[in-house]
Amino acid sequence: MEAQTLIDGATAGKRSLLPSLLRPRTRFPQPEDAKRVNGLRSEKWARWVSVMAGATVFASRGDGAQETAAAPAEARVFNCKRNSRQHAGKKHRELVSMNRVSKIAAAASVICGASVSAALAVPVTFGTNWLAQAEHGGFYQAVADGSYAACGLEVTIMPGGPQGSLRPLLLAGKIDFYMGGNLLQAFSAVEQNIPLRVVAASFQKEPQVMMSHPGQGLDRWEDLKNAEQYIIGDEGAQSFFLWMVEDYGFDPAKRAPYTFNPAPFIANPKSIQQGYVTSEPFAVEKEGGFMPNLFLLADFGFSTYATTIEAMQETIDKRPEVVQCFVDGSAKGWYNYLYGDNKAANEAIKKDNPDITDEQIAFSIEKLKEFGIVDSGDTEKLGIGAMTDEHIKSFYDTMVKAKVVAADIDISKAYTLQFVNKGVGLELKK
Repeated sequence: MEAQTLIDGATAGKRSLLPSLLRPRTRFPQPEDAKRVNGLRSEKWARWVSVMAGATVFASRGDGAQETAAAPAEARVFNCKRNSRQHAGKKHRELVSMNRVSKIAAAASVICGASVSAALAVPVTFGTNWLAQAEHGGFYQAVADGSYAACGLEVTIMPGGPQGSLRPLLLAGKIDFYMGGNLLQAFSAVEQNIPLRVVAASFQKEPQVMMSHPGQGLDRWEDLKNAEQYIIGDEGAQSFFLWMVEDYGFDPAKRAPYTFNPAPFIANPKSIQQGYVTSEPFAVEKEGGFMPNLFLLADFGFSTYATTIEAMQETIDKRPEVVQCFVDGSAKGWYNYLYGDNKAANEAIKKDNPDITDEQIAFSIEKLKEFGIVDSGDTEKLGIGAMTDEHIKSFYDTMVKAKVVAADIDISKAYTLQFVNKGVGLELKK
């Protein structure tokens, strides 16, 4: 088993976890003490001393010198649970004060708990789909505040960026989880017979918006189709724009490519432009000197989940406890990031993306909250990361109608509800 391998492999370079407050007044039992404890030859006491000495070696393994003295992992884990309370036996009360036994037992409990927790930490890599930013804040928070570590994971975040998608690394088994954009990618994976599933939806709403200039007759959603120009990227043109054409009558001939530069939109007051509610409006306000009208596509029917967590089916089948820990830790991370102290997470984000500013991060967090991107709808009862069959089926049907996806996809293979909807982290909302 993976966990057992981690125990037996130990952790190089780990310092002893014996609390300094117990040194030197309480000397922890050593292997040689098994033969000389106040002249006692008790078999039970000797066994306990040996096992607890093994636990001490286990806590400080990595120095090499004490490697062979450690007790077997099974014995260490088993006895960590039992020996600290069972071997202050009646036979030894006249020889060892209960006070000292209590101290040793307490030390054993601390050492065993901390040591096993550290040794069981499973290394996991999570690949994101863009540079570090507040939109990834919950994941950085879960690393910073120990939410992942609390359930046994040592998570490394691998930022994506303009150089290309990290999804191939997931397919090749080089990373454990990947940040999906929205459900369309998961539907596509099913079409291509790729055994990949969405295991949680960090965003209940995709942050995609259309922006317009105020006071130009483009102040309502139904007015936007009358704009002179729709500035939309190639990916959007093949997804949400097809839905806009089908459901709202937008004219495909008015579409102009978006090059991630707001200058053309700022220069043409009769144009509209796509963007993320957490990003492009900030750039427009900075460069154009005005805050554009914002129309969140999710509020008008483009109901995909977004910033999904994707995992391979093999990971789900063979390491479900790792998936559950990552999903739960991420949910707690998002609650703490949105409603708690997120300073450490933001510092980590800036370390991975030195170009991002505190002002940009603050703007993004404000919009995540204002538009209910992470926490709204089903999450109010089911917790962050929530997904439902009904929601996914509704979005799929909408995309079939808009001819974005085929009508014969078995969407049940695109996701699983096994790890979500458990209300994890609801108590953290402040």
